[in-house]
Amino acid sequence: MNDASPPLEGAPLIAPSSTEHPLYDQIVEACRSVYDPEIPVNIYDLGLVYTIEINDAAEVRVIMTLTAPGCPVAGEMPGWLAEAIEPIPGVKQVDVEITWDPPWGMDMMSDEARLELGFM
Repeated sequence: MNDASPPLEGAPLIAPSSTEHPLYDQIVEACRSVYDPEIPVNIYDLGLVYTIEINDAAEVRVIMTLTAPGCPVAGEMPGWLAEAIEPIPGVKQVDVEITWDPPWGMDMMSDEARLELGFM
């Protein structure tokens, strides 16, 4: 029996983040300290961080993507992000997952990233 059910029509492609959690803003700032080595913009403003889930035990799960499946740092970037988040006081555990669904697109960048890269 297949436990995977199709996504509900109208369901978001990207799961919502735990924006109300007290650690959320600090985790976002930690995400902003990690840069794609090929692009001079942090991974959060590039739109590579899709979801930041923080449970009541302060365990953090980040779902992120990369600009392309062939990204040369695909194996390293999740570790860089976990290392940036782990030192935050109160964080108990960090798990970073890569997803390709939905695929990243330039429309996911923040206005700051677009400006930095000359797209505005």
